[in-house]
Amino acid sequence: MVTSDQRRRQLAREKYLRQQQRREEARRRSRRNIVIASTLAVVLAAGGAVWASVALTGDDAKSSDVASSPSNTPSPEQSTPSQPEPAMAIDKKATYTMALKTNLGDITVTMDAAKAPRTVNSFKHLADKKYFDGTKCHRLTTSGIFVLQCGDPKGDGTGGPGYSIPDENLNGLGKAGADGSVTYPKGTVAMANAGPNTGGSQFFLVYKDTKLPPSYTPFGTFDADGLKLVEEVAKAGVAGGAGDGAPQKAVTIQKAAVTKK
Repeated sequence: MVTSDQRRRQLAREKYLRQQQRREEARRRSRRNIVIASTLAVVLAAGGAVWASVALTGDDAKSSDVASSPSNTPSPEQSTPSQPEPAMAIDKKATYTMALKTNLGDITVTMDAAKAPRTVNSFKHLADKKYFDGTKCHRLTTSGIFVLQCGDPKGDGTGGPGYSIPDENLNGLGKAGADGSVTYPKGTVAMANAGPNTGGSQFFLVYKDTKLPPSYTPFGTFDADGLKLVEEVAKAGVAGGAGDGAPQKAVTIQKAAVTKK
């Protein structure tokens, strides 16, 4: 039988846990606003381009003249990884293909393991576990940068696999210019992140040449049919008419498979 004193202690513990949970949620929101969604706006002045940094989450970018960088808002597992990175199980000298079957058609991604072995290894690991199956491409940007972001099992930009992988191939697109950016050519596939060496499962498909800091691992390219598909999604715009948010034309990855070429 539970005494009244025991009951009071139990209620006090429950209240403490609720308070701790609220504090942790507040800390995560603060990290999202300050660290993760670094935003780049292009301001033309004195014959040159000046990059201005603004702290925004993906869902906060409402103005058409603000371009938010590809980023993922980390889940608690990503902030403090709860699992080890998958053991290396691929051929580092090989090329791999990631076939994405979506509700709108197929996208084929060619991945170079020699340039980004740990990234490719992670995608192979996750695809084999059917991690991406049934997930939505949750974010489209149509102003300043031009990407479709996918790979979040939660579908809201907060999900991840519970481990982080390091950045790779950051010099693969050349040396940064005076503005600190490089061009991610259309057809590029790269990792979203929440800062250096925080890659998880979220990635973005570039459908139009986009200038960004060389902070996002470029690990492959996608095919012409896939590019056409993403361009059609971009043409339909962002839900609500903003320049950054959920795509109006929903994209769901029904199945993902990674195989060695």
